[in-house]
Amino acid sequence: MTRALVIVCHPLADSFTHAALGRVLAGLGAAEVRVTDLYAAGFVAEMSAEERRTHQDSPDGKTDIAAHAADLRWCDTLILVYPTWWSGQPAMLKGWIDRVWVQGVAWTLPAGSNRLRPLLTNIRRLVAVTTHGSSKLVNAVEGESGKRTLTRSLRVLCHPRARTTWLALYGIDRRTDDQRRAFLDRVERRIRRLT
Repeated sequence: MTRALVIVCHPLADSFTHAALGRVLAGLGAAEVRVTDLYAAGFVAEMSAEERRTHQDSPDGKTDIAAHAADLRWCDTLILVYPTWWSGQPAMLKGWIDRVWVQGVAWTLPAGSNRLRPLLTNIRRLVAVTTHGSSKLVNAVEGESGKRTLTRSLRVLCHPRARTTWLALYGIDRRTDDQRRAFLDRVERRIRRLT
């Protein structure tokens, strides 16, 4: 049985991002699911000076991220649902990564070592469901930084054989309603295959 943690990041509940969230949840069906809406939860994205000073300390005393860390340790599938803004994740989602994927939660650096050891080996699948205002070509030229964050940065802190799925609707501003619905259908089908 899949244990899916779904992180959604968009300030508007009536957004296309939230429509995609609905299709993700429909695709997950009978899976065990935990959903975190970062905006609805009032997640604080910015890292304080003290938090930065102590970012390599044990996360045990960091009560504001404890529930997020517990969810990451619980899931085997992580699904991020968000719009791509300025070639990457929205600031709130990036802040969630910065503040929650910390030493003691996502990685550890053993004494004398110069390589991080991943701690989220329970996560075997990472999925991004996102939209882009620009075309696939423009994103390719820009280097797809959001996709790289998922496939190169987050994935290496998960199970060694963790697989990634990138579901992106490019050029959303110029898409017809039929094309948008087709993307939502595709999202639901692909998510259903995960469970």
